[in-house]
Amino acid sequence: MKYRMDEITESCLGKMLDAKKNKGEYQPYLANINVRWGSFDLEKLSLMRFEKDEEERYGIKYGDLIMCEGGEPGRCAIWRDELPNMKIQKALHRIRPNTELVDVEYLYYWFLLSGRNDLLRRHFTETTIKHLPGETLKQLVIDLPDMKTQKGISSVLRVIDKKITVNEHINDNLEQQAKLLYDYWFTQFDFPDESGKPYRSSGGKMVWNEQLKMEIPFSWVCSKMENAIEAVRTGLNPRNNFKLGNGNIQYITVKNLCLNGSLDFSGCDTIDEQARQIIHRRSDIQIDDILFASIAPLGRCYLIQENPTNWDINESVFSIRYNSSVLTAEYLYMNLQSEAFVKRATACSTGSIFKGIRINSLMDSEIILPPLSVTKEFSKEIKPLFALQKKLDRETHTLIQLRDWLLPVLMNGQATISD
Repeated sequence: MKYRMDEITESCLGKMLDAKKNKGEYQPYLANINVRWGSFDLEKLSLMRFEKDEEERYGIKYGDLIMCEGGEPGRCAIWRDELPNMKIQKALHRIRPNTELVDVEYLYYWFLLSGRNDLLRRHFTETTIKHLPGETLKQLVIDLPDMKTQKGISSVLRVIDKKITVNEHINDNLEQQAKLLYDYWFTQFDFPDESGKPYRSSGGKMVWNEQLKMEIPFSWVCSKMENAIEAVRTGLNPRNNFKLGNGNIQYITVKNLCLNGSLDFSGCDTIDEQARQIIHRRSDIQIDDILFASIAPLGRCYLIQENPTNWDINESVFSIRYNSSVLTAEYLYMNLQSEAFVKRATACSTGSIFKGIRINSLMDSEIILPPLSVTKEFSKEIKPLFALQKKLDRETHTLIQLRDWLLPVLMNGQATISD
């Protein structure tokens, strides 16, 4: 049976961020960047003032579907009380389903399919950024089967998504282990000395560095990033170069780079082989290059560990090639995610709509350069973590392909779920 979205859900947009007008207590909120397909990235949450009488209007509850209004309209996830008293900002829709008519998981998968087959795209308003306004959302038409069928379809797809989520959580933990190791070696400076003891804690010689206004180990130097990087390249935006939606090669943008060091292929636009070749002449991505999101939030990177034959990047993703005579790819990759680098890079970001860093600012930023031998030892320690991450990434990618194949087959009634 066909329904308009406002017949089966209640929806509203979040609160406008206005530092001068907002009043009340500071509380965390979800922004567009925090919503991924099927999950939330809660590592970096901002605060906004909310008044008591706004709690109900902008608050979210267990079972609400939280959807991006702009950027990649339709990208959504189901809120399951990951954190208490969460609110949303105006870039997000809160969709609260009538659970007697629609299963929230079925609704999520309907939006996932609609994002894949361009059903939503025809409803977008678009200047420089795509939007799905609140009134347009309410007028969307969905064909709902009976509740038993909805729940059956959801249960099949959920099994796959649960395994994807488990893999993502393991990768998050591996990334945290890598960051702790990096911090121990290169922030606390307790890398193993010649005797295998922690350098600084064992009395290793430290010297004052005037550029950094801090002590660093003797013989280490503070240098410009341009000395650590052999080259920085970018991909291409479509414009007159090629069209999106053709072929089955995935087109990576900054939204696909995650804070846990992985690539999220969910919601990728696609290109054909001819377009990939056009992009590749500029990007030249290869193994050990580091993908770097040039648009805030900075610190989202991906270390390429396999030959990238079925995807390429857009113009907002930098491809950074390390200088092998100075440091290792793993050290540079971890440095670009470090709190110290992100703080410096954010300070020199520019842009009116989206804050970002330019290549010349990146190359002019500072980096601590240990002896090459130290970074090589660090790479030996950390490579097993990265190898396990990559194995899980491959498995996750296969699961996503399986789910995305099943999605239209089940949702369009080409296959049915037996009891």
